[in-house]
Amino acid sequence: MGAPRTARSDAPRPGVRAVLFDFGGVLSASPFEAFARYERERNLPEGFIRSLNATDHHENAWAKLERSEITLGRFIELFEAEAEAAGHRIDGAAVLSLLGGEIRPRMLQAVERCRERYLVGLLTNNFLTAEAAEHPGGAIDRVLSLFHEVIESSKIGVRKPEVRFFEIACERLGIEPHEAVFLDDLGINLKPARAMGMTTIKVVTEDQALSDLGEVVGLDLS
Repeated sequence: MGAPRTARSDAPRPGVRAVLFDFGGVLSASPFEAFARYERERNLPEGFIRSLNATDHHENAWAKLERSEITLGRFIELFEAEAEAAGHRIDGAAVLSLLGGEIRPRMLQAVERCRERYLVGLLTNNFLTAEAAEHPGGAIDRVLSLFHEVIESSKIGVRKPEVRFFEIACERLGIEPHEAVFLDDLGINLKPARAMGMTTIKVVTEDQALSDLGEVVGLDLS
């Protein structure tokens, strides 16, 4: 038999001052599930939309939209052109509509628990504050209110996985990278954060993420 598991101390861990969360795929259901459904319904190759987003990922239509360099209308034109160049036609507006995944209540509870002892930040390639402004008091507005800082690509002009994105997050929270724990569902976003010194957690499932985070911060988040 293995050694008995040590109970969590329910106290802040030395050296950890902040917990940083991605939005889509962490606090909400992953849009990739909706992308896969869209592809199946339209007989597109599996992973086609993700492949478009990964091609020239610093300068493609998706990257430009997340940095607010283009309008939604221009994004749709460029994104549809990228898809056609890759061999298939898609509806850019319909793909955008797939981004709003269901909020995960247990993850929000984890944010609240962490906030009792740590700084909490939301790090997202998104335009959430604009949506919250359009729907005050709505679900997104309530999510944003949980965080000490919201670092949003559309507001700062850089996006994950650019190093500058993480530098800005640390500056705004007043921390050093090694003092942060960062959760994201994409390894490409975790890699630069880890190289800077952050403790990183790849979110594969909700249960796994809560367990891994609990181990790091010394809280029972189950």
